[in-house]
Amino acid sequence: MTPKHTRIELLTLGDELLLGLTANSHLTFVGAQLARRGLALARNVTVTDDAEVIARQFAESWAAADVVITSGGLGPTCDDRTREAVAGVLGQRLVFDEGAAAAIRERFARMRREMTENNLKQAMRPERGELLPNPNGTAPGIWVEQDGKVLCMLPGPPSELQPMFVAQVLPRLAARGLLAEGEAYVQVRTAGIGESLLETRLAPVLARHGDALSVAWCAHLGAVDCRLSSPDGRMGRMELEALARECAALLGDDFLCFGHDSLAKVTADLLRSGERMLAVAETATGGMLANCFAEVSGAGKFFAGGCVCYSNESKMQLLDIPEDILIQHGAVSGETAVAMATGAAERLGADYALSITGVRGDSSVPAGEAIFMGLYSPKGAWAKQLSFPGSREIAKQRAVNAALDWLRRELLRTRSASGLEAGAPSMRM
Repeated sequence: MTPKHTRIELLTLGDELLLGLTANSHLTFVGAQLARRGLALARNVTVTDDAEVIARQFAESWAAADVVITSGGLGPTCDDRTREAVAGVLGQRLVFDEGAAAAIRERFARMRREMTENNLKQAMRPERGELLPNPNGTAPGIWVEQDGKVLCMLPGPPSELQPMFVAQVLPRLAARGLLAEGEAYVQVRTAGIGESLLETRLAPVLARHGDALSVAWCAHLGAVDCRLSSPDGRMGRMELEALARECAALLGDDFLCFGHDSLAKVTADLLRSGERMLAVAETATGGMLANCFAEVSGAGKFFAGGCVCYSNESKMQLLDIPEDILIQHGAVSGETAVAMATGAAERLGADYALSITGVRGDSSVPAGEAIFMGLYSPKGAWAKQLSFPGSREIAKQRAVNAALDWLRRELLRTRSASGLEAGAPSMRM
């Protein structure tokens, strides 16, 4: 097998997925991780916890694929049936692994919890299988090589599957020569521009390469990605990177980054490189804006803190907003947004501050119809009104993304006006 011709199938197991109780995040995660390494999922199938259905679908995938990855069904309860179903198809007995049993007992002892006997079910494995340690749970994964093929069985919880996939599965696939060297594509990430306009602006540049170039567009909240690849290899890596840089230059401030960095991460890097501190003040977004920055590593170097202040009293007490502004203009207004941003900056000693007020979503004001943002900077303070019709949750996320992008663009303008060179964006994916 070579990376280009390796067929990989993902079998996601669980009634909760089919009932819509849990989103299938495994597909997006595993698909993205493989794509970054030159591989693509050929198929994903989700099946119920019924042992016969699991066995039938696994047999089909095992016959068609070079690598089969399963998620779920490795736990201690009666509906965890993946081991039994898969072992039957492989023609292997299930054996009890004493080392795994000891690890399970030790984990329960560390947590000071009573271990019921059914937990030892998780120490069973196909006789020619190898257990993969699970540092975040009790169910180990299982790795099997048979008939020139690879089977990887992983636990269902994303908090367990994802670190195991990165730390254990990908290195094993790489050791067997199944991963391509470097990315199989170059991704141009943008912000503040719609998918249709982005395609229109880049079309003249991309069209020059004809069918040697494959272009994929992916729109999501806060960003639109343009993925460039050359499936038949007529365009090499250096050509793809040169084309990506040409696209970035054409887009100007609408260009966010190469690769997968979030809008918050890019904005945080601009704050950090300029040695500037940020504060935030929010109402109905309820801390979502602050959390975006708190999730970025090293937040203490650029993020002073934030305030969630719903009531007028909290706005006056925590942000020193004059009462007459609230009485005259109301809590959802440009004047209040400016006062919130200014108060947050002054209270927390920050160079920049963002504020969001609005997104009510009740009988009087539909969600997203009245959103005001404030931006405080060393040059002054401004307000902006936006409208994001839709559900309350979508309106909140779009408001946060709009605030992040507003600050990002202001930081870029400030850097440009000061004569600082940005340098070439990194091609790290």
